[in-house]
Amino acid sequence: MRLGLDGRCALVTGGTKGIGFAVAQELLQEGAHVTICARTAGDLDAAVDRLAGIGGGRVRAAACDVTDPVQVRTLVADAVDAYGALDIVVNNAGGATPGSFAELTNEQWQRDIEIKLFAQINVTREALAHLRKSPAARVINIGAVYARNPDASFLASSVTRAACHNLTKVLAQEYGAHGILVNAVNVGLISTPQWDSLWQRKAPGTDRDEFLGQLAHDQIPLGRFGTAAEVAGMVAFLAGERASYITGATIDVAGGMGRSA
Repeated sequence: MRLGLDGRCALVTGGTKGIGFAVAQELLQEGAHVTICARTAGDLDAAVDRLAGIGGGRVRAAACDVTDPVQVRTLVADAVDAYGALDIVVNNAGGATPGSFAELTNEQWQRDIEIKLFAQINVTREALAHLRKSPAARVINIGAVYARNPDASFLASSVTRAACHNLTKVLAQEYGAHGILVNAVNVGLISTPQWDSLWQRKAPGTDRDEFLGQLAHDQIPLGRFGTAAEVAGMVAFLAGERASYITGATIDVAGGMGRSA
């Protein structure tokens, strides 16, 4: 199924690994031009080298801390200069902040809010002027099922992702009249590199595969972690022509994890 993404211009934050890399890969396979960003130049170079095998000259990278509005302004301007337009924004930057309520400091709370909520705000704000010009504008925010199903073991994410969930909803309401569709993909337990550090923090000294396998057994009806490619497929669908009447939606890609209606 072709999604009508040939020639579309996309920006993917946190695009060097995990879900962001898989999204960039999927969009390139569908014919889009893609700019990826991350904070680490070495990671960007390695990711672009791999993605160039799919997209050739249709992929580029830029170093950017998406919590810094000045850097984001440059990122968006350069992406538009490179490809002439901006049609698709995928807000994927983020990361887990472990800790109980008693353990989390104000600084850790602030960082979690900045890398999740304000990253989406910064990038979307800068992209809006260009998205208004697009015939098929899309903003797709990567969130987590904890936004609607809070879990004390993922405390900071549960709180911050709830704010991101409502940001998606209000942006869809405000910009629908401008033809800008805003949706979210909420993930559950997805096999990405960040699980190596989470495993070490949550269960040091245990076997990694046993730890992750038990999590999947306890929390996921399908009984396994998802893959980044499975998330990327939904993102590409929402970016495409077949999703032209979907906005304000939050779609779980979580193997049945989560209990919200």
